[in-house]
Amino acid sequence: MVEKTPILDAFTYIFLTVGIFIVGFPIIYALVAATLPIEAVAKVPMPLIPGDQFWVNMTTAWEKGDLGTQLLNSLIMASGITFGKIAVSMLGAFSIVYFDYRFRTVAFVTVFCTLMLPVEVRILPTYEMAANLFGPLQGLWDTLVPDSVTRWFAGHDIEVRLELSLLDSYPGLILPLVASATCTFLFRQFFLTIPEELCEAAKMDGASAMTFFTKILLPLSRTNIAALVVIEFVYGWNQYLWPLLITTNPKMMTAVIGLQNLIPQADDLPFWNVALAGAIIVMLPPILVVLMMQRWFVKGLVDTEK
Repeated sequence: MVEKTPILDAFTYIFLTVGIFIVGFPIIYALVAATLPIEAVAKVPMPLIPGDQFWVNMTTAWEKGDLGTQLLNSLIMASGITFGKIAVSMLGAFSIVYFDYRFRTVAFVTVFCTLMLPVEVRILPTYEMAANLFGPLQGLWDTLVPDSVTRWFAGHDIEVRLELSLLDSYPGLILPLVASATCTFLFRQFFLTIPEELCEAAKMDGASAMTFFTKILLPLSRTNIAALVVIEFVYGWNQYLWPLLITTNPKMMTAVIGLQNLIPQADDLPFWNVALAGAIIVMLPPILVVLMMQRWFVKGLVDTEK
């Protein structure tokens, strides 16, 4: 029996409407400002009636901010982070759940504890590793290969430096962010709900571990993967601190970082209409991903396939 509560329903709808307006007002404000000329945007308060300069402001923002290259960089970075997080997390959870080895619980607890170490906390050692990937091997090389050995091979004193930089590169933007304790935990919890009989039946049929993973676990994880694709794509797209540190070449700049080129400076005219038009352009890709994956996203959060 479903009890009818018209007063409570009306209050709920009013509360939701007010919440939607509060959350969506900045986006509406940006959309309106992107349609106005600079004279209208400079007024206090700014009029909330849309103008006719939308395509002009969009074109100016696209050309002034070089958003084409930056959007491509952001798309590659967000897609790489999404694929990397899901692949690494699934394999890590698969190892923890289905392989019996010593210190398996310790390994999972260690991975889970990394939730307390966000990117901002480990930013300096991560940057040092990205600046020279072979840096930790330099001390090992100096210990195992003394100067006398290199002098004997080269015939004179020579200094061997092991260097491989990931700065201003797509691997540098992607690889330091692919590890995810959250995704590993979610996949582990999902794998624990799968009946053990499936694994036993696969063993009796002669299936290898990777066959069981690709033929059984991967199809069963579709809804979970779809939900995480949305979450991790938005996470990768909105990254600010790490791309800001690792990129010095304007051609490797991401769209979120590139928006700073559109923000009016102290001596410039207040072209906030162009800056907000650029913000609208940068917001579109993650919004499109959420809209296209909405059904799978909701299904992945509330449903499971067995």
